[in-house]
Amino acid sequence: MKYINSSFLAHLSKVVCAATSVAIFSPIVSAYAVSDFSTTSKQTLGDSTSQHLIANEINSEINRLPEAVKEAVLQDISQRTGSEISDLRILKAKQQTWANGCLGLKADEFCSQAVVRGWQVVVANQQQIWVYRTDESGTMAKLDEGSTQAMTATVMRRETAIRQTSSRTTIARQTVVAQRSTQLTAARTSVKAKTTGFNLAIWQPAGNFTDVIARVSLKAKRNKGYLKERFLGDYKYKIKHKAKFVKGLKAGDRVVVRLYDTQNRFIGYSEFECMTANTAVNLILSANPTEYQVVRTVYGIDADNDGAIDSDTTTYDYFTQVNDQQVTFLSSSQTINVSQFQAEGLSTIATNSLYPTSFQTGKYALMRQTMSIFSYNLAEALKTEPGRLVQLIEVGDDESSIYNVSQMMMSYRDVGVANGIQVNFSDVSVNHWAKDFIAELAALQVIEGFPDGSFRPDEQVTRAQFAAMISQAFEKVNIRNAISFRDVTTTHWAYTAIRKAYSTGFLGVSGNKFNPTQRLSRLEVLLSLARGLNYTFSGSTESILAAYTDAASIRSDVRGAIAALTQRGVVVNYPDIQTLNADKVATRAEVSALIYKALASTGEVADISSQYAVEQTQQQAVDNDDDDEDDDDDDDDKKTRRHCNQGIGNGSEGCDPGNSRPHGSSNDEGGRTPGRK
Repeated sequence: MKYINSSFLAHLSKVVCAATSVAIFSPIVSAYAVSDFSTTSKQTLGDSTSQHLIANEINSEINRLPEAVKEAVLQDISQRTGSEISDLRILKAKQQTWANGCLGLKADEFCSQAVVRGWQVVVANQQQIWVYRTDESGTMAKLDEGSTQAMTATVMRRETAIRQTSSRTTIARQTVVAQRSTQLTAARTSVKAKTTGFNLAIWQPAGNFTDVIARVSLKAKRNKGYLKERFLGDYKYKIKHKAKFVKGLKAGDRVVVRLYDTQNRFIGYSEFECMTANTAVNLILSANPTEYQVVRTVYGIDADNDGAIDSDTTTYDYFTQVNDQQVTFLSSSQTINVSQFQAEGLSTIATNSLYPTSFQTGKYALMRQTMSIFSYNLAEALKTEPGRLVQLIEVGDDESSIYNVSQMMMSYRDVGVANGIQVNFSDVSVNHWAKDFIAELAALQVIEGFPDGSFRPDEQVTRAQFAAMISQAFEKVNIRNAISFRDVTTTHWAYTAIRKAYSTGFLGVSGNKFNPTQRLSRLEVLLSLARGLNYTFSGSTESILAAYTDAASIRSDVRGAIAALTQRGVVVNYPDIQTLNADKVATRAEVSALIYKALASTGEVADISSQYAVEQTQQQAVDNDDDDEDDDDDDDDKKTRRHCNQGIGNGSEGCDPGNSRPHGSSNDEGGRTPGRK
């Protein structure tokens, strides 16, 4: 099939929005008119009223198109051409009655003589147009090659004529594109400036403390809830000093701080919520914390990273009080001796506490709540005295006390995950090539093992298992409505995960079946990640794919997706780093490595080095443009590594996190069906 010229591509993308840009719609409608896909409107296309009538007719027909028919057509195009379903748009749908069982098309097979009611559907992406014929249910969906070729040729002729007579319009469009590009660059810069992290300072306006120990842990937000608390380290502070925590955090995550004096006596507790930009957090102790175990928490956005809460932004201010290993989040300061808690440079204490919304309402509200500070299911490192299990980290008195949260989690993985979350597997040795990928995904509660304590790294992965893994790993907005699959009942163990994997665009379907037990090839896993993350590439495809000795075997329609993943450092090839081996059925170990690398490419987790990870020189440029972290955080990494002797490294950097046993083994999450939550 011929490809439509580049002028039409920009035009076609606008056609999809016919309801809002009807004037642009006329060339495509003209194409319908000359093909055997007729329109009902007979007015002149130049007439504004007729254009609106045509647009309304098309929208009405598309709205009545059965979902099963839509899915059958889009899936057939995707399988036939390798096009991403999310890139396809239905331009028109019209009910038809076909003359025979072959939908009126020539076929080598026997065609029944009974008429068949169905649909004629026109679909396009930014390169091609397709015309399909279907029955009413979508069970049959056939490409109408004659109409497809005729419409493609007509649109190309139409576009050529428009191009020859519309040079001014072309220039105007180029100007708009340039303006949009500038706007996107500015928007990207703005987003990059809003890096999530926090500065933590500890104060004591009255009293004689010089040092205090802050035990920091994280409750990562996942979907509508939170993952189990995870240990981030024990930090020995000088009063008024502050430390900066970067990377591995996102808005909505909750950070827990348990406070101890230098004799390891527990003296206070607080929780706060990470914000959309860097957050300045201040914990203020009473004059006698060992007796009066009250902590004032004051925090807000610190977008310019100067350590102070930005003016004209919301400042959250509340008190927590500890009594017999129970903490209460107070709704007011009326019962507090507030004179002890007024720190220099912080807002005056108000009568009523101000909490973030998630602390005030809903299932995970904390305001006016009393809860236990210690429980049996906490991580081992959260239940022992500071300094006994892991080395204390000294917070310096300069600006170099910067800690990478993702690295800290990996450093303390063996002792830092909650009771019941396994990070070691009986069949994943300490030298296994994918050990760290598997262990860290298990610690993140993305994957699980089996009831016998094994992970079965060489076992092949099914579509249902993969759906469960990616639904746990990635939080993406829906790009289409979930549908019911004939072969996935509501009682299927992965029912919810499958619907999510489909609606977020990671996995497609064939007709109205999902095929949950079908094994996935490495190529299918890679394409799913590229599709779900909407990754594209820059530069030369051939240059990027030269990293693979079997590059010639990579299909032409998927080369761009593989190049995009390669550029971002997602691809891991075992046992030969230079062989993509696209058609090989993917194993659980391979899928774990690819999912983790994909998470790292989004900035959600710290990267894990591997001798089997395909590295590209282009990747650095992509990271500089696309990472969630800004340039300051790149500097933060350099500063973080200077603290290796204080327990910050993950082993691969040559750092020794004291007694934290970096890299632990890998373990599984609960011994249920693999990937299932």
